[in-house]
Amino acid sequence: NRSSKLIEFTLDIPEEATYVMLNQPLYSWTIENLVKNGIDAMKGKGQLQMEIVRSGPWVRILVKDNGKGIALNNFKTVFKPGYTTKTRGWGLGLSLAKRIIEDYHKGKIKVLFSEIDKGATFEIKLKRL
Repeated sequence: NRSSKLIEFTLDIPEEATYVMLNQPLYSWTIENLVKNGIDAMKGKGQLQMEIVRSGPWVRILVKDNGKGIALNNFKTVFKPGYTTKTRGWGLGLSLAKRIIEDYHKGKIKVLFSEIDKGATFEIKLKRL
């Protein structure tokens, strides 16, 4: 509801229900943070895709944007507290997202793919039930 009408959202999910253990408010905040970062990276205009994929014992949640992208040498740095590319950012969103996914949910989060000026894909992996 808070995004521009110039953002095209796509959601690709399996037809069958997929279950994982999660804390809904924390997980929701994490997804919202990834979506907001994607929208910021696209400067309010572009395509944002979310996909849920079953992969063996894991459920993979992919959040893809076609924004400015992340340099390869920053793939791990973006999750460190204080890292930001925003003039008004604190650099806490992705570091908190990492703690929520890895420490609380025992999952994994990473930059799966990125290319400068083409976009980035973040991957969250959670154990299937």
